[in-house]
Amino acid sequence: MRPDPTRGPKGKAAPAADRTALILHFENNDLLPELYGDHDRHLARIEQKLAVTIAPRGNRVAIAGDGDRMAAGEVLRALYQRLERGEPVTLGDVDGAIRLVAEGVDPSSDALRFRTRRKLIGPRSPTQARYMAALAKHELVFGLGPAGTGKTYLAVAAAVTLLLAGKVDRIVLTRPAVEAGERLGFLPGDMREKVDPYLRPLFDALEDMLPGEQMTQWMETGKIEVAPLAFMRGRTLAHSFIILDEAQNATPMQMKMFLTRLGEHSRMAVTGDPSQTDLPPGMVSGLADALEVMEDVEEVPVIRFGEADVVRHPMVARIVRAYEARERRRR
Repeated sequence: MRPDPTRGPKGKAAPAADRTALILHFENNDLLPELYGDHDRHLARIEQKLAVTIAPRGNRVAIAGDGDRMAAGEVLRALYQRLERGEPVTLGDVDGAIRLVAEGVDPSSDALRFRTRRKLIGPRSPTQARYMAALAKHELVFGLGPAGTGKTYLAVAAAVTLLLAGKVDRIVLTRPAVEAGERLGFLPGDMREKVDPYLRPLFDALEDMLPGEQMTQWMETGKIEVAPLAFMRGRTLAHSFIILDEAQNATPMQMKMFLTRLGEHSRMAVTGDPSQTDLPPGMVSGLADALEVMEDVEEVPVIRFGEADVVRHPMVARIVRAYEARERRRR
């Protein structure tokens, strides 16, 4: 795989029309169908986002046009390297590579990857890259932002990576059960069944990263523990990776109680969307309160995601953008 703006295949001079184009050569033809996507839809997305024209011919790709040809070349090289490592390339990966290259972040860097049993997980936006670096380095990290930005998914990925590496002994998942008023006794089943509806997003992330049998075994042996936030009082969690999801629905007292559960050799990730609290009107969110209290505390990074970091369906980004625009108008 060698970029050359003036040479064609096998070192021959490129046609005159290609002399202003960026030429890429990819050595493994078997990887090109997945690189290009069904009906070349990956190439079409790069063309749309970067205002270039991409012409594939065999294992040679010519990138022309008035847009950012070098960025388009970096995106294609990064995606090709994913395929060489045995990782799939989806349209979401294409969008992520475009975002990262635009901000000068190398999408193929191994430094920003979480390794789970089922996949390698890398960032799809510059903010995700900063978040992953913070999760890998710091004992307490706040991840804030709208739905679809990957803040919870990446926290689970960090936890699974450290558990597989033997750096923590267990993962503890917790979330405020606001809808049931923290009174879970009337729900049928054992504790796991009672809190399942509230922790389903965390389970979905775990299932995406671990084989089903291993996840079930770890749940049974306590390597993965599930507990509603109200039941965390009085505990000290050592050698653990603890994730508090939907933290905007915790009260200030619950948030203080949670943060002080941190034991030795443990990590905490607190995720939430400050704009979507389900607390009763007039009640202060524990997340907002904690951010104010922790403002001057060193070594506690607060990573804020925005509409540009939404990595779900493109419609989700448009929905988030519309709500944010209305909120700005109200202010």
